[in-house]
Amino acid sequence: MRFSSLAERQILKAQAEGQLDNLKGAGKPLASADASTEAVGFRIMAEAGALPREIQLRKAIEEQTRILQGITGDARAPELAKLADLQLRLAIEQEARRRFQGC
Repeated sequence: MRFSSLAERQILKAQAEGQLDNLKGAGKPLASADASTEAVGFRIMAEAGALPREIQLRKAIEEQTRILQGITGDARAPELAKLADLQLRLAIEQEARRRFQGC
């Protein structure tokens, strides 16, 4: 028996038993074939707990910005330097990605 025939039989059996009723997303169109492969890759990486360096840097910048909001006086200068360093690293990562993708 061919695999396609076996698969078709399993699908028909599941339909007859009602296993395919009320599935998440039922009645909605399938995702476009034009969906960004980059977005799909990021989602898979996020689910696996491995975020791209760019995303990690964006989160670090957000956190550093929050830290800076609560600081005044002489303690502010080193924190500003950390923020500038993170922003520079992010710009380098973005440029490397653009060059790699040929944009």
